[in-house]
Amino acid sequence: MEEFLRFVLGRLVEFPDEVFLTKTESPGAVVFYAAMRKSDVPKIIGKGGHTIQALRTLLNASAQRHGLKANLEIVE
Repeated sequence: MEEFLRFVLGRLVEFPDEVFLTKTESPGAVVFYAAMRKSDVPKIIGKGGHTIQALRTLLNASAQRHGLKANLEIVE
């Protein structure tokens, strides 16, 4: 899951070297926190939040294969 998220985020932003991904795990759930340049945040969120919603959906689908729930949060 984490490798997938790093790959996709790196392709969406202008400065992929400045994307920092951390995660918090609890029983049955994983929350990923993505920090990046302020100028790259709108590229991740997308128009009307469609891009980040799609990322969350794909991430959660991948997590369900492992019996987990996953979420993605943007840290500013």
